[in-house]
Formats: sequence, C-alpha cells, structure tokens
Amino acid sequence: MTDILHERERQVYRKGAEPFQIDCEKQSAAGSVSQRACVFCGSRVVLYPIADALHVVHGPIGCASYTWDIRGARSSGPQLHRLSFSTDLQEMDVIRGGEKKLFAALCELIDAHHPKAAFVYATCIAGIIGDDVNAICKQASEAKGIPVLPVHSEGFKGTKKDGYRAACEALFQLIGTASTEGIVPTSVNILGDFNLAGEIWMIREYFERMGIEVVACITGDGRVDDIRRAHGAALNLVQCSGSMMYLAKSMKERWGTPFLRVSYFGIEDMAQALYDTARFFKDSEIMRRTQELVHLEIDKVMPQINEYRRDVRGKKAGIYVGGAFKAFSLVRALRLLDMKTVLVGSQTGSREDYDQLRELCDEGTIIVDDSNPLELAGFLQEKEVDLFIGGVKERPIAYKLGVGFCDHNHERKEALAGFAGMVNFAREVHSTMMSPVWQFTSRRRKEMAV
Repeated sequence: MTDILHERERQVYRKGAEPFQIDCEKQSAAGSVSQRACVFCGSRVVLYPIADALHVVHGPIGCASYTWDIRGARSSGPQLHRLSFSTDLQEMDVIRGGEKKLFAALCELIDAHHPKAAFVYATCIAGIIGDDVNAICKQASEAKGIPVLPVHSEGFKGTKKDGYRAACEALFQLIGTASTEGIVPTSVNILGDFNLAGEIWMIREYFERMGIEVVACITGDGRVDDIRRAHGAALNLVQCSGSMMYLAKSMKERWGTPFLRVSYFGIEDMAQALYDTARFFKDSEIMRRTQELVHLEIDKVMPQINEYRRDVRGKKAGIYVGGAFKAFSLVRALRLLDMKTVLVGSQTGSREDYDQLRELCDEGTIIVDDSNPLELAGFLQEKEVDLFIGGVKERPIAYKLGVGFCDHNHERKEALAGFAGMVNFAREVHSTMMSPVWQFTSRRRKEMAV
C-alpha cells in the first residue's frame, strides 16, 4: 500500500470504494513534488506551434530553456516557431525595469524575421518588477503594424492549467480580426491538436475526404491569418479540452460557434469524432463519405493490430498524462489490445473527467489527480504493471522499476493519432513490453526465481 500525504488522500480513488469522491482542480500540496509544470510552461506549449509567429520570452534566460523544440510541432511551411528568443532579464533590468529592453527586442526581431504576429510571454520576474507588458505590446504593434499579443504567464499565478487559459486569452485577441469571406457552411476549426508528429495533416485529410473545410488549426501547424478568421467556421472540434475549452466557450459566447469534444487517439474515438462531426452537419452525402472512410481505414489497420495483440493480451498498464482527455482514449486503446488499465491519472483533470474515468475503468483501478513520483512508483509496484504510459517526467520512474514505457506526451516523435496512429501505438506497446532487456532487471529476475 502506497503512503499518501494527508493533504492528498481525497485526490486518490480506488474504483469499488463508495461513494465516489475525488478532489481535483486545486493547488499542489506543498512538499509533494508534483508532476505539474508552471503557468509559463502551459501557455508556451499551447502557442508554440503557431509557425509564422514570433515568440518572445520576457524574463531571465533560464525560462527560455523551456522553448526550443519543446513540442514536436511540425510545420508544413514556416519554421520561425522553432527559434528561441528572450529578453534575458538580468540584475540591472530587475532594478531599472525591462520595458525598454522588451520594446527594443521586439522591434529588432520583427524587422529581422517579418512575422505575421508576435506573442510576448510575461514570466515571473516581469510580473514581480511590474513591467507593463500590455503597454509595450501595444506600442510595438503600432510601430510595426502587426498584432503583438501579451501572454500573462507569470508562474506565481497558478499552475500549467492557468497557462492554458493565458494562451487562450491571447488567441482570443487575434480571432475575429480578419474577413470570413469564402468560408463554406460545412467548415470546422481543429482546436487542441498540436501536430506533434504530423498528426494534424492526417486529421485534415480525413475531413477533406468527408467534404468538410478546415478553416484553422489551433494551434498545430497554425497560421496567424487562419486563426484571425477562425470565427467564421461553423463548428469547433476540441480535442485537448484542458487547454482549449476556455477558448471554445469564449468563441461560443462571442460568435455563437458551437463546439464538440472529440479525440483522435484510438480507433474507437477517431471513428466517433468523424461520425459526430458528420451528424452535426446533417448532410447525407457527408455521412456516406464518412462511413466509407471509416470502414476503409479500419479494414486497413486491424490485421496489423491483431498481430501485436496476440503477444500483449492480458498485460497490465498504468497511465499518467497531462490532460484527462488522453486518458479516456488510452484506456479504450489498451482495451482494444486486450490489456487491462489498473492505474490512471492526470495533472489537470476535472471532477467531470474523473467521473467519466470511473465509469470507463474496471473495478480496483486506481484513479489519481496531480500525483508525484513517490506515489506513482508505489502504485506501479502495488499493481505490478507491465507498461507505464506517460511523458518525459514519468519515464525515469518506469525504467527504475524495470517497467516498459510508452511516451504519449508532447516530446514524442511518433504519430499516435488517427487510424494509422493506432498501429504505431500498438507497435510501440509491443516493442517496449517484449524487449529482452527486461529479463535483466531486478523485478523480472525475482519473478523468474519464483
């Protein structure tokens, strides 16, 4: 049994215990060394994939280390987002203020790179010394004739989830500033996919085959001009609800744009996303194309998936991800492989998310909010998992315990969305679990001895 900090007891739930209670959407317990990141991190990972925009970190150079290539975020054109720019605030800037330095940096960078827009990330130091980032952005915008948008991502304001909101607020300033002429009635915006490994190109192709226009991708392979006219789309499709739900709700309030929550991970969820979109438009031809597309793609991938399933059937998996939306899809994807999920958690899940997870998971599954390395290691040992799915911060936990690991976070380079992505996922699960290296770990040696 894992020891849990008293302050966190209500953030861990074991299915089968009644009544269902779980605390979430709260500050991390002091001393628990949470897996969460800061506000700046949250805003940066959301906005970073906008490829033709300038991204400037107003803060010390240490913050800029969390910028270059923090996501795969592939672009079909511009590569400006892959450059790191910082005002590099130092001691004298803290004493005298960094506003002049920020304005000079913006003017120099805009002249050198000719971006369509610029995002300025206010970090902790900028907030503490009181730099008026709004005023400087307005001044730079008037001087250079492009949108210069402040992103209020001072770390002391909260958690990574607060950074998501800061990013959405910056995007909301951009949306609605261009003409919607030429946008067809059967059109969508894709919100919350970040094109980590070219996945948004796959998704766009599906919609095009269905007869649906994609107006803007927010933010994977994003373009400033597309985002400016995104309010003309008929529907918003929200995948990463943790990062993009605030923007979707804001657009519905301002322009009446409806939204659907979708997921593109796993065969079941990918097909459901396409069918839900087709139903929204109430067009029989779109529905016919959708049915043909889904049947064709499933027939193509299932023989390969069945090959991997034979070896991994019955194995146990643990999941710990940033947004709970990924966890839903992963539980279903693992079920398709005949694997059992015994641990599942997220950094930013809501009560609604965890209630949905409870309905989805089997009896005895541990559901955890905002966990830490010590807890996660204890749960993995208690449940004797064979595979752990998470991000870069979870990888060392798995390897130290002699457990296979699958990266499902924004550092990965393998496409896991779409129908083809399920094949890649099955292959990765199979290769990591079937690796002969595990026979040399202390855990497996003990099992063999028994």
